[in-house]
Amino acid sequence: MRFQSRQSRSDDERILPLINVVFLLLIFFMLAGQFSAADPFRIVPPQSLGEGQVAVEELVVQVAAEGQLALDGVILEDSALKAAMADRLAGREGMKIRLKADGEAPALRVVAVMEVLREAGVEKVQLLTVAGGK
Repeated sequence: MRFQSRQSRSDDERILPLINVVFLLLIFFMLAGQFSAADPFRIVPPQSLGEGQVAVEELVVQVAAEGQLALDGVILEDSALKAAMADRLAGREGMKIRLKADGEAPALRVVAVMEVLREAGVEKVQLLTVAGGK
């Protein structure tokens, strides 16, 4: 019985499939990273001791460190936020609102935004934080 001897492959032939796989993974992660919408301004949430899971996303109100407001990625003033929230809450009872405030935002500003939301008819507000507080 005669067996054919195995031909040795060059280094280029061995590394080419690896390069192809890495290139495809790079393209995949570049595309997958573009699917989420970016926030209109940078927000670093405060830390909390609890590690509760976030419920299904409904409406997101954002407060920047400088006090700017945004509703679902659209920058608004206080009065416009109240009107927009009232419009979105019309006919929808018990809708959850997520408040994403920067950790450097003044607490009085965050409380003022919560008051605007209450005046607009919001019953429950979930303040988003980052786990790992001291």
